[in-house]
Amino acid sequence: MKNSYRAWSCLILLPAVLTSCEKSPTDRLQGYVEGEFVYPAPPIAGKLTKLAVKRGDQVKAGDLLFTIENTLQKAAYDEAAQQVQQAQATLADAKKGRRPSEIQSLQAQLSQSREAMSLSAKELARQENLRTSGAVPEESLDRARSLNEQNRFRVAQIEAEMATADLGARADQIAAAEAEVKAREATLAKAEWDLQQTRQTAPAAGLIDDTLYNVGEWIAAGRPVISLLPPGQVRVRLFVPETEIIHVHLGDAAQVSIDGMPQPVQGEVSFISPGRIHAAGDLQPRKPRQIGFHGRTPL
Repeated sequence: MKNSYRAWSCLILLPAVLTSCEKSPTDRLQGYVEGEFVYPAPPIAGKLTKLAVKRGDQVKAGDLLFTIENTLQKAAYDEAAQQVQQAQATLADAKKGRRPSEIQSLQAQLSQSREAMSLSAKELARQENLRTSGAVPEESLDRARSLNEQNRFRVAQIEAEMATADLGARADQIAAAEAEVKAREATLAKAEWDLQQTRQTAPAAGLIDDTLYNVGEWIAAGRPVISLLPPGQVRVRLFVPETEIIHVHLGDAAQVSIDGMPQPVQGEVSFISPGRIHAAGDLQPRKPRQIGFHGRTPL
């Protein structure tokens, strides 16, 4: 939201102008004080649940200004946090091998298969001797050979399963699980930001000029709730005759007298307009234009 201004009349003393303008009938120039206000606003819509300041309060940067209802944002944050935990658990499981009980079962099967292979190898050797003497038919020898091959294959199979059991999931599965964790973490960060925005704090120290809503009212996203005037955003604007402006420079000292303030305020020139200023449809006259405002003491 564009900053707005409020103004109060004042008289400004510019030594650079005074020393160069001997014919001037007065040693002062007319001007006004203006405030550049800051308007804190929630980026999300909601009902105003707390107004922590009132008009006229002085606040420091970071002080709580107001809160809006956060039921939906809190629920979204809790859900996102649980989803992150679930994704992290899935990733950890993908990186691990089988459970210890599963590995113990494979070890027992491997031990049994090796014993069976040893026995079948001995039986094959016995059948081969008997066949040489003609004591057994060829079919007995073939059965012994087939059983021994089956036991050998079984041992090789369990040994391969044992090697795989020490590994986690495939690399692409692990990469997918890692991507899921990052996505869930991003969702959680967004939910956390939304929740934080339900509490608005002062962006800078300053004076609470006004509160624009009451507790219980609905605040649209981006609508200001408070007007805040930081002390460093008070300016003085004045008109200097064209014949005298050449003697004014950035950084020149200035003394400002304001109705209701016993002592003048010291300042310096921070901006000079690059062109003529139109006043009421006419070019700025040679003499400073007298601009009348309420003689209210500025902040």
